[in-house]
Amino acid sequence: MTHASLLLLDDADFAPEHYMPPVEKILHGQPSQTVWMHYSDPTGQFHVGVWRGEIGKWHIRYTEEEWCELLAGESVVIPRGFVGTWEVLQPTTKRFVIYERSDASEKG
Repeated sequence: MTHASLLLLDDADFAPEHYMPPVEKILHGQPSQTVWMHYSDPTGQFHVGVWRGEIGKWHIRYTEEEWCELLAGESVVIPRGFVGTWEVLQPTTKRFVIYERSDASEKG
């Protein structure tokens, strides 16, 4: 693998996207979020980036597989099908890798 084929992940090189969870999913707070998408593969199934969330709590339902490292030091894997809530107790940043299978790849 040559250096030219590697992608260096530096937030300064990527435009931030700001958003909020849908209002019907918010349990409390104003959990504004920002994502810096560093890479998406040509199929649109694999993504790498950085996410930042503000204080709040909201319902989540994962259709994807996600590995994330909270920059406070913990790492987790969230499996596809997980249903629960995500709560941010203090402004938080995470690095993430997401894989979301398409219908075609699920069939083998």
